[in-house]
Amino acid sequence: MHVAPGAEYQGTTTQLCGLYPFVAGSGTPVAGTPVGRHQLWGEVACLDPLAWLRAGLVTNPGMFVLGQPGTGKSALVKRLVTGAVAFGTRILVLGDPKPDYTPLVRYLGGQVIRVGRGLDKINPLDAGPLGGALAKMTGPAAQQLRWELRSRRLALLMALAALVRAERITNAEEVVLGRAIDLRDERHRGQAEPTVADVLAVLEEGPDLLRSAARARTPDRYHDRIADLIFTLDLLCSGSLGGVFDGATSRPIDLNAPAVSVDLSAVRAAGDKLLTAAMLCTWSYGFACVDAASAMADLGSGARRSYLAVMDELWRALRGGPGLVEHADSLTRLNRSRGMASIMITHSLADLDALATEEDRAKARGFMDRSAITVLAGLPPRELARVSEITPLTAPEQALVASWSAPESYQPGTRHPGRGKYLIKTGERLGIPVQLTLVGPELELYDTDQAIRVSPDRSLR
Repeated sequence: MHVAPGAEYQGTTTQLCGLYPFVAGSGTPVAGTPVGRHQLWGEVACLDPLAWLRAGLVTNPGMFVLGQPGTGKSALVKRLVTGAVAFGTRILVLGDPKPDYTPLVRYLGGQVIRVGRGLDKINPLDAGPLGGALAKMTGPAAQQLRWELRSRRLALLMALAALVRAERITNAEEVVLGRAIDLRDERHRGQAEPTVADVLAVLEEGPDLLRSAARARTPDRYHDRIADLIFTLDLLCSGSLGGVFDGATSRPIDLNAPAVSVDLSAVRAAGDKLLTAAMLCTWSYGFACVDAASAMADLGSGARRSYLAVMDELWRALRGGPGLVEHADSLTRLNRSRGMASIMITHSLADLDALATEEDRAKARGFMDRSAITVLAGLPPRELARVSEITPLTAPEQALVASWSAPESYQPGTRHPGRGKYLIKTGERLGIPVQLTLVGPELELYDTDQAIRVSPDRSLR
């Protein structure tokens, strides 16, 4: 005998309690953007790092997304981006190498910056809005911001130099490079922003101040000491990295736009080293813009806003050379004081093994450790064992996430079991297993497999 299923209705607990007094929810959070239904109870679950911080659910607005390619990491993040824009949060996609986010940002009315040779340029020494904020400040606050700006410029130049050399620059070179930046800034303060070419010209000129910093009594001795540094900066201007970082920033980030995406797809085609350099510069410039906006708000010259930074393909930038992890760590450590959330995305913790030193590997693991929210898509058991060392997972949770990692059969057309399924973890709490289903324009805007997809799949990538 065939028995038809009963009709299903939905309603709030306030309404349904009069019909059935034993209705109880699973306790999924309702603060933030709806990201799917609880896989066991069917209740809608919401997620947003800033909303969860304001609600007291977490202690910091960091979020770490981990999962195999094709399981829907970017779709979840795009849903969060769309929801955050609706709540008034400004979105910064700080480096989109594929690009995954460009169509969505355009759809949301945001700004897309395309970096590459013959396209937009990024000046690694550009203070961005920080320069404007500094011009309006006086006293100790101005001096503090001036030192912060100097530190940022020097740190990024050192990171780029380490990328070119595949090793850190020496202490002596760091001293000379810092003095060269200071000298160029003093000569042209209030005028155009310094560029790498400007600093290179000051180094080659070799004024007395730089010779003193290099502890060189003669010009010949000075040039011997800085020869490697000059060649390193010259490579940034005219070598394999040339054409992208050798001039002024051609298109500044517009923080008044609802969302900004820095499209690095043209850079990606030119090689990993150029892509890594572009990602480092984009991160530095983007965080400098947010810091400037915060400083202006403190002065009463601008509105205080919330920001969400998306840092996709994280490990591509960190594997470029020694010390790059430290640079990224210093940029992201103060996000909470900026009113800024960050979402870091990668495929596997095994990517850490490719980092240059054990110090770098330890600091990179700290990104996940410091993130209050961890989202896991489909992962194999060996990967989950490593994740559990940082974010505690129960045996059933590991088994659940592992079951999403691969189809059970080799039959064509089998739906991947992990598409759109995520486990949301915060601290020692039990994870929230959710299923995301795309609706409306999301089917096209969130689809990263359009080039190979035969027919649209409503349940994700």
